Amino acid sequence: MASFDIEGKLIKKYDVEQRTSTFQSREFVIEVPDGSYSQYVKFQLVQERCSMIDNYEEGSMIKVSFDLRGREWQGKFFTNLNAWRIEMAGGGAGNAAKATIQDSDFPTAKDEPAVSGDDLPF
Repeated sequence: MASFDIEGKLIKKYDVEQRTSTFQSREFVIEVPDGSYSQYVKFQLVQERCSMIDNYEEGSMIKVSFDLRGREWQGKFFTNLNAWRIEMAGGGAGNAAKATIQDSDFPTAKDEPAVSGDDLPF
């Protein structure tokens, strides 16, 4: 099954729901800009992934990786967006690290090692 990624603002986190004695789920909603109108997209976390949203505050920009899940029950069809990874939008710390690189951090021609003799491998 194909996986998808989307970024948006965390709008609402719901409590964990114990569906059966062995199955639990949790939902959350993100706001995704779409022209003049925002889209509000609800995702589902299941089992041990229910706690993945705990570290994010409502209002945070997050990136959600998810799968599409569909099923039929008594002649009705249901679709779930099953989240399996959540991280800060924009790469979080990765972008901060890139922003601190200076031109002086890159090697120049003066940094090239000296060549002595014939260094060809053949």
